Amino acid sequence: MYELRPEYAGRLLECPACARHLRAGGAPGAPRRATPDADPAFDRDVFLLRERVFTIRAKYEVWAEDGTPILYVERPTYPLRTLLAWVLGLVAALFVLGWMAGTARSAGPLLGPFVLLLGWVLTAFAFMVVSMSVRPLRHVTVYRDARRREVVLRVLQEQRVAFLTRTYTVLAKTGEPIARLRKTYVHNIVRKRWYVETPAGRPLAMAIEDSIILSLLRRILGTFFGFLRTNFIFVRGETDEVFGEFNRKFALLDRYVLDLRADPERTFDRRIALALGVMLDTGERR
Repeated sequence: MYELRPEYAGRLLECPACARHLRAGGAPGAPRRATPDADPAFDRDVFLLRERVFTIRAKYEVWAEDGTPILYVERPTYPLRTLLAWVLGLVAALFVLGWMAGTARSAGPLLGPFVLLLGWVLTAFAFMVVSMSVRPLRHVTVYRDARRREVVLRVLQEQRVAFLTRTYTVLAKTGEPIARLRKTYVHNIVRKRWYVETPAGRPLAMAIEDSIILSLLRRILGTFFGFLRTNFIFVRGETDEVFGEFNRKFALLDRYVLDLRADPERTFDRRIALALGVMLDTGERR
């Protein structure tokens, strides 16, 4: 048990004994500040996300904390166009492999094995570049309800081919850019993280795996039958203050909780938070 100053009430803090992030207690039932200009669907601190299964597209239902449906999310997968991209990538890979095999035969017994080894590398590179270049961009659309009559938010994928960094642009319902999401694949080797920036590139926040120890265990053991779930914490871009978390519930189907109660003043745009939550699932293939 620890005694904390009142200003820490409701914030996520790291336990010095076990390093877990725990929420400091506060006055129960403390009122939350409403945002008059915000869309009612986003004017809240907790979002419950449930992914629909047995569908071609990635689909999510977003509920309020009391279980009331408030939003509907789709991200198409384009299975036929993706299959065509793989076929074209395979054709390009076989062409490169055949060309390099002929070059290796003409290079003689001394240089031939090295040329053939290089050929395998170029073959894999050709398959990856061609298949990724042909695959369609997978944008995310957030609708008012499942009838999809009103778009309230969009997340646009910016690149088809991305080797080191992939970026997404978050658009308001008016089409105005409100944020940019960025992930760097090199960082994912040790601990997954996503960066949130303004459209001009100024850092706003970062989503990072909740524990470095669990991150390393996941690299070795995977999810371990669901017991090593990938959860994220949200920190400020400049102060490293934890203001939210995105947790996967232990359930048969994919269910997530986006919890921003540690940001009672709602200084972080809830639209950006929801867009980030969706990408933390679909963008990481959890």
